Amino acid sequence: MWSQGRFPREGLDGDHMHDFADKTLELGFRHVEINYVIPPDGVELLLEHHIGVSSVHSPSPRVRMPDGRLSDAYNLAATDAEERRLAVERAQVTVDYAVRAGSPYIVVHLGGIGGEIFAEERQLRRLYDEGERDGEQVEALRRRAAERRREGAPAYLPNAERSLAEIAEYAARKGVAIGLENRYHFHEFPGIDEMPELLDRYPPHVAGFWLDVGHAEVLDRLGFIPHTRWLDELALRCLGTHVHDVDGLADHRAPGHGTADWDHYAAKLPPQVPRILEINQKIPEDQVAAAIPFLRRRGILPPSPIRSP
Repeated sequence: MWSQGRFPREGLDGDHMHDFADKTLELGFRHVEINYVIPPDGVELLLEHHIGVSSVHSPSPRVRMPDGRLSDAYNLAATDAEERRLAVERAQVTVDYAVRAGSPYIVVHLGGIGGEIFAEERQLRRLYDEGERDGEQVEALRRRAAERRREGAPAYLPNAERSLAEIAEYAARKGVAIGLENRYHFHEFPGIDEMPELLDRYPPHVAGFWLDVGHAEVLDRLGFIPHTRWLDELALRCLGTHVHDVDGLADHRAPGHGTADWDHYAAKLPPQVPRILEINQKIPEDQVAAAIPFLRRRGILPPSPIRSP
């Protein structure tokens, strides 16, 4: 995510992934997650580099689909059979790239109810930014959003389940585990009550939960899901995490530049799962580098090893 627009190639589209990987190592990181916005030639450049690949975010690489949309616009829960089929196909391509990269994980967005944010959520976000977080209007919007989700889920959730089954069957044969990410918008799957039901069908080496700290914080601030529920209830199925800070409802900030509940994540995150610093391309290099010591101080990363003189 951070690479976008930061490493231009003269006369070419996209960023130079060798330059990105070199800078990543310089800033103190030894692995990267291949994001779904990277085009095929950029992914190939990353695979050529000696930097490690912790995970690959599906659907990677980003390609233009037959109808002109980009691959990450396709919905794994779509009611249109062809769209869903193509979305599954792109996730399976991601699995193949994970195998080539030597990565044990792909991260999956499982789709949602339609392709648009609920109007009620959009209004809640506007009210939040204006300082209105409680009251009759806010509660009414939350109730209507919850009703819309309950009414819409039966048409879409079975398709998401079918897509997951098809991706899981393919990934299991290749030795790659699927991390289902908690999402940024309320209409998206899986919700907190859907996640355990989906995961119960698969052993931990096939599918698990991928915590996105910023998404958990934002849906809590909007009054939909307490951020603590994800790890309180699903820590044993957690495969990895996207770590970023949140300023109001703006996520993908460098850790230390927001108000995320780091004490909770330090206490609840399984120690062995990878921590992926998922921050946006506007974050300056000094904040990226400073995130490592910040996360060590807050207990999200282990302390630096003591070196002998």
